[in-house]
Amino acid sequence: MVRAYARGNEIYFNKNQWRYIEDDTILDDSKPCVRCGKTPTKDGYDACLGYIDNVISACCGHGKESPYVVYKK
Repeated sequence: MVRAYARGNEIYFNKNQWRYIEDDTILDDSKPCVRCGKTPTKDGYDACLGYIDNVISACCGHGKESPYVVYKK
């Protein structure tokens, strides 16, 4: 079984779908960050980071993983 995190919520892949381990519901991005309790911004950014200029991808880590920022070259 493949496991990962979505905003700090543990998820797993089963039968071609990602599901939340907590309640076995299908991943739908509705659950807030387990660290700050906020949902993503309307543009999809982590609420605690917001928009960061010249960045391709960024994650605060949600208290589960190391944070990262990937800048445009």
